[in-house]
Amino acid sequence: MRIFDTHAHISDTRFDIDREALIDRLKEKDVELIVDVGCDLRDVSKTLELTERYPFFYGAVGMHPHTAEYFGPEMADGLARLLERPKIVALGEIGLDYYYDLSPRDVQRRVFDEQLSIAALKGLPVILHVRDAIGESLDILRAHKRELIENGGVMHCFSGSVESARECLELGLMIGFGGSLTFKNNRRGVETAEFVPLDRFVFETDCPYLAPVPHRGERNDPSMIALVAEKFAEIKGITPDEAADIAFKNGMKLFRLG
Repeated sequence: MRIFDTHAHISDTRFDIDREALIDRLKEKDVELIVDVGCDLRDVSKTLELTERYPFFYGAVGMHPHTAEYFGPEMADGLARLLERPKIVALGEIGLDYYYDLSPRDVQRRVFDEQLSIAALKGLPVILHVRDAIGESLDILRAHKRELIENGGVMHCFSGSVESARECLELGLMIGFGGSLTFKNNRRGVETAEFVPLDRFVFETDCPYLAPVPHRGERNDPSMIALVAEKFAEIKGITPDEAADIAFKNGMKLFRLG
């Protein structure tokens, strides 16, 4: 099985105790590529360090909606410079989060729109975080449809309806599936997996969060994508190896690797 974790947070403090040992083990568990997402521009040093130290690590940087209130002109300039680094392959994760509302909603919308414009200028795909805000997020994304279709992006940890997934695909986005696909009552996730074409999905962990069943509640890591592949394969009527290989190739295409 070839595993590409397109959305990880190995830079998270929960990995401080054993980060190097974990990374050393990942190659033995079929993990070939990882995109580490640095989503607070006040400090993305650990993400940058991982991309510089390990050949199979790439990075994404952006300002998460939780911390959108800290995003100003100086930070926007710094983000533009970070996106010029050769192993930074996407801008993200960015979007709207009306579940926690840790930044004012008007600020979230403004910063989301501004970062989409920066990604367009740099010609890079975006990694999108949307929670309890799919309608307003789609309104903003529609205004950037031309650039999204040209540069691509992924709806990270998608939890919307099939109808919303259809519009995401029309906007040029891929759909990211992670551990939540294996959760017992995730009917929407199963329906979306049934609907999404085989050339428009990727696998991700969002580790250390969202570990799949039977490890739900534990610390997640990229090797657990194998369990997501098993569930997705069951839904699609293919083998887990086929599911992982297709997701791997889709991730390569999304982030223009190889």
